[in-house]
Amino acid sequence: MTVEKNQQMPEAHRAWFKSYDYWVPRHVNYPHQWVYRFLEMAALRNPDRLAIIFYERQINFRELKAQAERLGAALAEMGLGKGDRIGLMLPNCPQYLIAFFASQRLGAVSVGMNPQYVGREVSFMANDAGLKAIFTLDTLLPNVQSVWAETPLQHVVYTNLMDYSGLDGSGQVEAAKNETAGLHSFASLMERGESAPMPAFPPIEAEADIAALQYTGGTTGVPKAAMLTHYNLVANTLQGYHWGKEYEHDEPIRVLCAIPVFHSYGMTSVMLRCAHSRGTLILLPRFNIDEMLEAVERHKPTHFPGVPALFAALLQHPKVQAGAMRDIKFFGSGSAPLPLEILFRFAAVTNGTFGEGYGLSEASPQTHGNPSFNVSKPGSVGLPIPDTDCKIIRLDDPTQEVEPGEEGELLIRGPQVMKGYWNKPEETALALRDGWLFTGDIARMDSDGYFYIVERKKDMIIVGGLNVYPAEVENALYRHPAVLEAAAVGMPHEIKGETVKAFVVLKPGQSATAEEIIEHCQGEIARYKLPTVVEFLPALPRSAVGKVLRNKLRS
Repeated sequence: MTVEKNQQMPEAHRAWFKSYDYWVPRHVNYPHQWVYRFLEMAALRNPDRLAIIFYERQINFRELKAQAERLGAALAEMGLGKGDRIGLMLPNCPQYLIAFFASQRLGAVSVGMNPQYVGREVSFMANDAGLKAIFTLDTLLPNVQSVWAETPLQHVVYTNLMDYSGLDGSGQVEAAKNETAGLHSFASLMERGESAPMPAFPPIEAEADIAALQYTGGTTGVPKAAMLTHYNLVANTLQGYHWGKEYEHDEPIRVLCAIPVFHSYGMTSVMLRCAHSRGTLILLPRFNIDEMLEAVERHKPTHFPGVPALFAALLQHPKVQAGAMRDIKFFGSGSAPLPLEILFRFAAVTNGTFGEGYGLSEASPQTHGNPSFNVSKPGSVGLPIPDTDCKIIRLDDPTQEVEPGEEGELLIRGPQVMKGYWNKPEETALALRDGWLFTGDIARMDSDGYFYIVERKKDMIIVGGLNVYPAEVENALYRHPAVLEAAAVGMPHEIKGETVKAFVVLKPGQSATAEEIIEHCQGEIARYKLPTVVEFLPALPRSAVGKVLRNKLRS
C-alpha cells in the first residue's frame, strides 16, 4: 500500500487527526530505501556515538558498521546473497545486530527466531523459511545439530555471549569447539571477513524485496511468516520516530532493551528506531529484574519499552517502589493489553510518560500509539500513527462499518502492512482484502478517534450466547489486592456452551482461596462473566515477548 493510495480516504474520515500531538505530521514522505541505509547513515553522521552497551562492552556506530560489513564479506564468500534466508536464533546481544545488518548488507532476508526453540521448532522454521544459514549460541548447538540433516541448512554459526560482553571468561567456550563442514564459529567468520572481498551493493526494490520474515500466530496454531519488505520496515521506523520525536530534543535516546529484538516489536520499534535516531541500545539478553535495575542506575536510559508482564514484575521490586526508575522519560507498553491497575500503580512510582500502543507482526508492527502532550486515555491503545487508516466492521457483515462506540473487527491499511504470508497464498487472501489488513481483533473507536482493543476474536468467551471478553474478567481479577497476574479462558459447558475459568498468580507472601477470588469478582463484573473455576499457578505461560499463551491454558 503506497502512501498516495493511502491518502485517497477523505481527511474528514480520520477523527483521530484532531487528537494528534502538535509535532506529529499527518503524512510522511517515506524513502524507497533498504533497511541497511539506517546503519550507513548512522556511521556516516555520528560514527563515534555509542550504538550498543552490552555489560562492559561498548560499540559505536563506526565499529558496528565495520563488523557488519566484515561478517557480510565472509557470508558472501560462503555463497550467501540476495534473497537467501538467514536465521537469527540469538538473545539480545551485539552478535544479533552484527548478523542482522550483515544479512541486510547482502540483501538477504533476516529471520528472527526464539533461542528457546527446541529441535522440532528449529526444524519447522528452517524448512518453512528455507533457511540457508543460522546463527545461534554455542549452548544451543545441540538443538540445531539434532535436526540439521532434515533441513536445508548449509551453514550453522555459533557464538558465545561472553565474547562481546567485556567480562572475564570470554572465548573459553569458543576455543573448545571443533569446526566441521558447515559449522563455523562467529569469531572465525569475523577473521575470515578481514581478507574477504566486500560484494557490490545488491539491487534493492524497496517495495518488492523482503527484508525480514517475522513469524506470528504460534500461540494459536502453526506459525506463519509475515513478509516485511524494506519499505515496510523503513516506513514503520519513520512513523514511530515522528510519533515520539519530541523526546529527542535534549539528547540522543538511550533505550534499555530487555524485550527480544527477534520479535517485531524489538526489531522495528527498538533496534531500527535506535539506528535511525543514532540512539544507544542498552542490551540485556534476558528478563532479569536485578540486571535491569543495575543497568538503569549505571547507564541512565531515557526510554524503556516493555510488556505488561514485565511491568507487573517490576512493581514487586522494592527499588522500583523507592523510585529507581523515576528518571526515565518514556515507558512504552506493547504486545498485549496493559491492565489499568498495573498502569496506574506503575505511573505512581515514575515521572516519565507512559504510552500504550498497538501493533501486530503483519504491520511491522506499530499501527497505534497514545499521544504524549495531548490527551492520553487510559485503557486505549491510542490513535492511528501517520498514514495509517483504520476502520471497524461488523462481525456479522464485513461490508458494513460500525458507528463510533460500537464494537467490530479492526481493519488497517498503510505503508507498514506486510506483503503477505510466506508461501501461504490462501491465508494471505484471507488477511489482505481490498487493500485492508484484517487484524482479527475486536475493537471500538470513540468520537475523538481513540481506539480500544476489546479482545481477539478467537479468544472471546461465549457464555449462554453472551460475549465475555477475557480482558474484562482479568481487569476485575487484577483489582484483588493479592493478585499479581491473571488470565481468563473459556471452558466447555454442556448447557451454556462455555463458562469462564480464571488462572491466577498470587503476589509473593500473599494468600487467597478460589472462593475469595470469585467473591471479589462479584462486585466487579456481571454474574455471567464470573469465573466458575479458579486455578492458581506459580506463573502464567507466556511467549518470549510476554503474551499469555491461552492455548496452553485451555489445554
